[in-house]
Amino acid sequence: MTSSTPTTPIITEDLVLLDVGVDGDKEAVIARLTESLAGAGRTSDADGLLGAAMTREGQSATGLPGGIAIPHCRSPFVDTPTIGFARLQPGVDFGAPDGPADLVFLIAAPESGGQDHMKLLSSLARALVRKDFVASLREAATTGEVVELVDGVVNPAPATAPAAAAAEQPKPAPKAKKTIVAITACPTGIAHTYMAADALTAAAKDADVTLAVETQGSSGSTPLPADTIAGADAVIFATDVGVKDRGRFAGKPVVASGVKRAINEPAKMIAEAVAAADNPNAARVEGSGADAAEAPSGNVGWGTRTRQILLTGVSYMIPFVAAGGLLIALGFLFAGYEIADTGNDIALNNSLTNLPPGGFLEYLGAILFTLGSLAFSFLVPALAGYISFAIADRPGIAPGFTAGALAVFVGGGFIGGIVGGVIAGFAALWISNIKVPQWFRGLMPVVITPLFASLAVGLIMFFLVGRPLAWVNTSLTDWLNGMSGASAVLLGVILGLMMCFDLGGPVNKAAYAFATAGLAAATTASFEIMATVMAAGMVPPLAMALATTVRPGLFSEPERENGRAAWLLGASFISEGAIPFAAADPLRVIPSMMFGGAVTGALCMAFGATSRAPHGGIFVLFAIDNKLGFVIALVAGTIAAALAVVAAKQFIKPGAKSEPEPGAA
Repeated sequence: MTSSTPTTPIITEDLVLLDVGVDGDKEAVIARLTESLAGAGRTSDADGLLGAAMTREGQSATGLPGGIAIPHCRSPFVDTPTIGFARLQPGVDFGAPDGPADLVFLIAAPESGGQDHMKLLSSLARALVRKDFVASLREAATTGEVVELVDGVVNPAPATAPAAAAAEQPKPAPKAKKTIVAITACPTGIAHTYMAADALTAAAKDADVTLAVETQGSSGSTPLPADTIAGADAVIFATDVGVKDRGRFAGKPVVASGVKRAINEPAKMIAEAVAAADNPNAARVEGSGADAAEAPSGNVGWGTRTRQILLTGVSYMIPFVAAGGLLIALGFLFAGYEIADTGNDIALNNSLTNLPPGGFLEYLGAILFTLGSLAFSFLVPALAGYISFAIADRPGIAPGFTAGALAVFVGGGFIGGIVGGVIAGFAALWISNIKVPQWFRGLMPVVITPLFASLAVGLIMFFLVGRPLAWVNTSLTDWLNGMSGASAVLLGVILGLMMCFDLGGPVNKAAYAFATAGLAAATTASFEIMATVMAAGMVPPLAMALATTVRPGLFSEPERENGRAAWLLGASFISEGAIPFAAADPLRVIPSMMFGGAVTGALCMAFGATSRAPHGGIFVLFAIDNKLGFVIALVAGTIAAALAVVAAKQFIKPGAKSEPEPGAA
């Protein structure tokens, strides 16, 4: 071992439980293991460690084929990387496709675990795909034998000099029919990343296929050599997260899935990759070279890809909205709402030595308002530009921004930005994929593609879709301005439900983008929608903070810690503060939050509260009219959601932990 390896053994005999029976589900098994860790002095809070492990279980099952389970987590209650082991009689269901697990490893890593720690943990994960290692665990007669087996894979003996020299000798290239490269990656990067890699490697060996794997996990990633990728017949993406530098594989036949499929069905994935290599119609990684676009490929459907494209645009747009909107709100704070009519003139024609009639505060307010207005003016161009970027990568940025500016020019607004961004992106993607001589390729991404894609989207916007989009935008604005009574309240309910459905996911982002884009119209209706969306988005974290305060016994210690932090997150309008609760218990938390959001949305619209600021929560109350109505709506929804989630946890006892909603994970 190197000097950086921890001196404390990762497993000892008092962390091993042999042939034990556990009454209950997987939570009871993990609780038994956390108790053994606490007894060995490896955790400062067994309940806290249990909560962290169960939160991870809520994200995806940790059961594996062959009767194995590897619950794992990072936790602030662990100082030293530790493995607890239990051999169960009978086995307990951990969600594996082939039945209960009788061999259970609890991997507990420090919250700030370093690279060496992750390498130790991944070593165990990789050993679990070896049938001889698993068989030895089942046959071990003493706890000492188990410790020796596990220690042998996490702390392998250094190679002897002759063996090392032999390992350095060049080996003849295997006579494989096909060469495949693969990427494996999971959210935590502790175990599944490496187990998938080794499962694929073993399956490739059995199939007489040459395989090179790049593991993009927590213990670091060594990129595949360019010549290896170039010589590959196909590529496998076994990932639950985005592939880093995906463009390296442009043009290769691809098989894509989640990381667990590579563990459960490695032979099938290898066979599919071999078949794809021989199939001229197989799905391929789109794009070319460094500028490759991450267009649909493998098993990623167009529905998922469309959502990713739109969310990319919204995600890049939001910083412009937040910065510009808050600067505008500060301008109002210092100079009053009248600065909207005079701010630009004051900023251009006055100075510190030539102050306007209102003095320094009016001048400062004018400067802030002008800065905010300029930043806010990029809202639609940024939306369109990065929608185009999501489709065609860097060559799509210029035509996308041009399309967004055109949407504003012709009056198409937010909807025009979306349509223009999509048109620009696919125009740029099509032009980028035109086959040209090698000497001409350098001009494509910087001159040819931006020029002709901008021309194409410009002509389409001016000649075909500009006026219809302007009519749609004007009609929508007129309809919003004409809302009153029951129709306004119903819209408030819908926006409240959307804001609390997936806590920062696509539905939440759609409602927020709708509200912020409407601010440019500067109408009473648009300000009411903004206030409604902001208030409803504040409800989930505030409600969970309140629930953990009034009924702490219903929540684990990590959840109570999250609850204390959620007060500030909710007050700041950061809906994501409720995600840890929703991820661990979606079926009871999410409907409760939606109920509270609907209450807040309805009341906010009924009271006619308005907000000229797109973000900030209670810290921008100065930009909110009818402050009392806004606060009453917020408090009512928070209390309603907190009561709902407490009642759900008190009286609804699910038989098993459920999977989280996609947007809440």
